[in-house]
Amino acid sequence: MSLLRPIIFQALRHPRRVAVIDDRRTYTYGKLLAAALFVAREIERATDARHVGVMLPTSGAFPITFLGAWLAGRVPVPLNYLLAEDELKYVIGDSDIDTIVTSTQMLDFIGGSEKIPQGIGLLELENVKFTGLPPLRWPRKPGNDELAVLLYTSGTSGKPKGVMLTHSNLHSNAAAAIEHANITRAETFLGVLPQFHSFGLTVLTLMPLLVGAKVVYTARFIPRKIVSLIEKHRPDIFIAVPSMYGALLSVKQADPDSFKSIRLAVSGAEPLPDATFNAFKDRFGVELLEGYGLTETSPATNWSTRERNKRHSVGTALPGVGNIIVDKDDRPLPHGEEGEIVLTGPNLMKGYYKLDEQTEQVITTITPPGTNAPVRAFRSGDIGKLDEDGFLYITGRKKEMLIIAGENVFPREIEEVLNTHPAVHASAVIGKQDGMRGEVPIAFVELEEDADFDEASIRNHCRESLAQFKVPKEIHVLDALPRNPTGKILRRELKEE
Repeated sequence: MSLLRPIIFQALRHPRRVAVIDDRRTYTYGKLLAAALFVAREIERATDARHVGVMLPTSGAFPITFLGAWLAGRVPVPLNYLLAEDELKYVIGDSDIDTIVTSTQMLDFIGGSEKIPQGIGLLELENVKFTGLPPLRWPRKPGNDELAVLLYTSGTSGKPKGVMLTHSNLHSNAAAAIEHANITRAETFLGVLPQFHSFGLTVLTLMPLLVGAKVVYTARFIPRKIVSLIEKHRPDIFIAVPSMYGALLSVKQADPDSFKSIRLAVSGAEPLPDATFNAFKDRFGVELLEGYGLTETSPATNWSTRERNKRHSVGTALPGVGNIIVDKDDRPLPHGEEGEIVLTGPNLMKGYYKLDEQTEQVITTITPPGTNAPVRAFRSGDIGKLDEDGFLYITGRKKEMLIIAGENVFPREIEEVLNTHPAVHASAVIGKQDGMRGEVPIAFVELEEDADFDEASIRNHCRESLAQFKVPKEIHVLDALPRNPTGKILRRELKEE
């Protein structure tokens, strides 16, 4: 099912209800739809291409442009404006777009239009005339398997890949998340994640519009400003990454009253350190709830709620989504045993754009335990386990697993210990080839403000909780760990160093 019609239905039924508040203005559902109709007309005038680039800050302009592209019968391609120039040009070329919907503010942010390849048209929203009656139209109903978005991965390994998500993928995922977390139109979201990212798109853009809720956006993550927005708008749902929650702890003016409205404070994209979880709960009385998903799964597959959660788990599967743990031969494993996480459900991507071979490497068929019917499934590349209650635990990445003297070791286990050292703010562990043991763990750490680097102290701290072969062979201090726009640490860059 397309998301376009139910969102239009919300706008026609409740045109005066506030849909979006961003850094510049407030949009009602009626104004949001009217603006989208104007943008649809401008897209049709600007290009005949099937795919249209979207490069905008986190704001109301993003859903307006998305709806406009759909109304024009086009496929939006969100562009990561934080990419290096060569990477951005690669995505623009690979996605077969000839026009980008953007803004003067965004072009200034990336350093000017010269960062865009020659021959690409720029449709700047400041030049669109939102006056008079909008050009009315009733959208055709896209097929379930019709492409809704081409969403590029962050490129944590190799070149970014275009993930093809259909209308059915997006709608099923947003509807399942709404049901799973019992979200109603009376609630308010606070959105700061970039909307070119899968979580920012589905969970913080499409999901509020589908249910008819209000969402408050801000383009930049400034901890003190986020606390002020929470105090002002009293949102019920806040979704962020662990590093953002860690940064909010630095706001001295924040207290439990600041966060009293939050019903769901969800952490995703990377493991949530115990130090951050404990500090947030002790100081603000807010229990952070972990979630899980991938761009290829539209993205949410698991989500902890206040009613159903276990520490260190990413929660139970959303309705219609299946979690299966398999061994190296794709045989399902029993509860408690670690293996690769394979996912099933209507939210699985159509495939990678123009990459049939890579699609075949991750899309397979699995027969779920207790059934005789094979189903389409996605190999996540993550290692995890399920408990008897259906809670999923992520223990590491298949590609990041270290083999030390024949023992399987996941970086997360070592990082959890490193992060409890009083001088360590964040850490990342990678493997280094070793002639004697195969691999040895190498650690990179960010220090707390004003903390001194004492390698011996950190190593002794690790020895108290880890087997000797898991203690980092080397520990390097960095001003900042390399991260992608959602805060996920880029281990590939550390390995290249």
